[in-house]
Amino acid sequence: MFQLRPISLCVLLLAVLLGGCVSKSNADARARAAFMAGQQQALARMQQTQAPSVTVNGEVRNRVVPWTEGMTLAKALVAADYYGAKDPGQIIIVHNGIANRVEPSQLLSGVDIPLQAGDIVQLMPQTAPLTQ
Repeated sequence: MFQLRPISLCVLLLAVLLGGCVSKSNADARARAAFMAGQQQALARMQQTQAPSVTVNGEVRNRVVPWTEGMTLAKALVAADYYGAKDPGQIIIVHNGIANRVEPSQLLSGVDIPLQAGDIVQLMPQTAPLTQ
């Protein structure tokens, strides 16, 4: 029969242990690489599916409205589903970091403002008149 000497047994045990460590580190490296690849794929998918939009802040049910060719302020407010009890007191449109004030009366009289993808519309509530 075959007999292992103590030195041979130690060498065999060491080889098994080292072989297991290398395999574990390789498995860990593969797992990290797979995780990173998954993260990159998810980010790429999110960027591809992000359609151009307009953001509407205020008393609306839908803050992000998909932008379409010919989008105007009135169309964005309808799509955002404005639910305010009163007309907004003030409307501010931010385009490329520049804020422009729009009078609600102007919009209500039929003058509409074209919007671009990425614009932000801020609807400010009416303020109560000061009483003395």
